[in-house]
Amino acid sequence: MMGCNSGGNNKLFYSFNLEDHVPQNHLLRGIDHYLDLSELRQYLAEFYSHTGRPSIDPELMIRMLIIGYSFGIRSERRLCEEVHLNLAYRWFCRLGLEDAVPDHSTFSKNRHGRFRDSDTFRYLFETVLQRCMKEGMVRGEGFATDASIIKADAQRQHAVPGEEVVDWGNPKEATRPVREYLAALEVANPCGPIPKSISLTDPSSSWTAANGPAYFAYCTNYLIDLEAGIIVDVEASSVNKTAESNATKIMVDRVEEKYDIKPTRLVGDTNYGTATMLNWMVNDKGIEPHVPVWDKSERNDGTLSRSDFQWNEVAKEYICPEGNLLKSNWRPFVKPRSHITKADTVIYHARKKDCFNCPMKLQCCPNTPVRKVVRSLYEPARDVARAIFKTEAYKQSFRERKKVEMLFAHLKRILKLDKLRLRGLSGAHDEFLLAATAQNLRRMAMWLTPIAPKMNQIPS
Repeated sequence: MMGCNSGGNNKLFYSFNLEDHVPQNHLLRGIDHYLDLSELRQYLAEFYSHTGRPSIDPELMIRMLIIGYSFGIRSERRLCEEVHLNLAYRWFCRLGLEDAVPDHSTFSKNRHGRFRDSDTFRYLFETVLQRCMKEGMVRGEGFATDASIIKADAQRQHAVPGEEVVDWGNPKEATRPVREYLAALEVANPCGPIPKSISLTDPSSSWTAANGPAYFAYCTNYLIDLEAGIIVDVEASSVNKTAESNATKIMVDRVEEKYDIKPTRLVGDTNYGTATMLNWMVNDKGIEPHVPVWDKSERNDGTLSRSDFQWNEVAKEYICPEGNLLKSNWRPFVKPRSHITKADTVIYHARKKDCFNCPMKLQCCPNTPVRKVVRSLYEPARDVARAIFKTEAYKQSFRERKKVEMLFAHLKRILKLDKLRLRGLSGAHDEFLLAATAQNLRRMAMWLTPIAPKMNQIPS
């Protein structure tokens, strides 16, 4: 018999409890279990006035933002609509059926105001990280670092060449990203290299062609613990290798200072295998560099590479395969010279008469009168990395490094953070922190509480 909807009768009283309508295996139940915002109001107390009308509860706004970044809801307008309609979202935000949802403009006012002034998102990230540590998900033995490029909210058409002089007008009347950029220029003295292109809407973003046609972008830098893939720190930076290395140094130092945790080994790709970075890991921090060495000394044209020359540490000189010496200085100077270049290297060269009569000249230096070998000041640290590269421990680290790459894939494909909504370096900082917080909460909820596979899917 065909059924018929029996609804439509108006009842005088309704008995409805949100708790009964949120499945026990819902992802938000796990996130709610491990999210502690009990001290948030105390943390923000000095940023609120003691008089006037009550504001929107900051805990409510934080919970809504966590929903947005956990389920890939990029628009705050849509986030407010989803919280209004979704029972699980209302339950997580501690809203009843008749409670009003804040207007989307409230988020912008607080984000650019008290949340940014108090660095609330950093506080939130660290609160969640401490819970991860309490649950035993951070071991501290091995860290991995990497960077991923995220598109900025800046169009290619609204840009000027880097060498062109730009009249930004009155700084007080400029947009927030422009004011932030001009303030950074005053601090950076002298300035760095001139960029190829500058965005007029988000001048702090970097012009990059890393993944095809050029665009403006920022880098999100992750430092993760290899035990469970928990993000122990995150930093926004420009898109270049130097900025990525500096971001890693900042993160490692910050984790050590705040939590007294320093890894035994640091895993990374070739971008972190520069001489200065390896020297920082080996000599400054005492960390094993499980990183491939950034080395351009090997030749592929059939001529001798630097590895074919023997280094004499005592005499500070190289010995070629024919037994001739390569020195940085063949004659004495009245004033001793260091012979150190701007790249922190020393150039060792043979004598012209030795190379002229050498039977291996065509294999060694066919196009130059003498053979030269460039040696970094930090070559001992590079040798340490080369030795580790040959071990089984490095092979294991190479496999574990995929954990940070998977986090970036999850960030872009599942959480849909492939393009920023906020502008300026501070906007990128806020978005990257919130996304990393959401990833750590999801990791705790999925690892430590049983969740049905269907509940892990992100609603479209």
